[in-house]
Amino acid sequence: MDHTHPAAHRGQHAPSDGPADWATATRATLHCLTGCAFGEVLGMVIGTALGWGNAPTMALAIVLAFFFGYSLTLGAVLRAGLGLRAAVGVALAADTLSITVMEVVDNGVLLLVPGAMDAHLSDGLFWAALAFAFAVAFAVTTPVNRWLIGRGRGHAVVHRYHG
Repeated sequence: MDHTHPAAHRGQHAPSDGPADWATATRATLHCLTGCAFGEVLGMVIGTALGWGNAPTMALAIVLAFFFGYSLTLGAVLRAGLGLRAAVGVALAADTLSITVMEVVDNGVLLLVPGAMDAHLSDGLFWAALAFAFAVAFAVTTPVNRWLIGRGRGHAVVHRYHG
C-alpha cells in the first residue's frame, strides 16, 4: 500500500512544521473572508428585511457566514474529485478555526463601533463599520491561517487536493 502523502503525487511538498509564507496565508484568509462576507451581508439583509432585532439578525449572519465559508472549500475539493463525506471533513478541518476567528473578531468590532448595530442597510455607517470590521478580522485571521498552514492544518489540508 502506498503511504505517500497525497501532495507528493502531484509534485508538491508535504506540509512541514515550519512557518508558512504570508502570501499563502493571505490567500487562505481572503478565501475565508469571501465566504464570511457573503454570508454575513446576506444574513443582515434578510434580518433587516424581516424586521428582526440585532441578536437574531447577527445569529443568522454568523450561520450563513459559516455555511458560505464551508461551501467555497467544499466546492473546491469536490471539483478535485473527493467524495462528499471526505470533502465535508476537509472543509471542516480547513475552515473551522479560521471562520470562527473571523466571525468573533468582525462581530466584536461591529458591536464596539458606536451606532453600527442600529444603522440600516441604507446608512453609510453600516457599510463603513462592516468594511472596518472585515479589515480588522482579516488582519487578525491572517496570522492564524499562517500558523495553521505551517503545521499542515487549515488551508494546507485543502491544498493537498488541488494544486
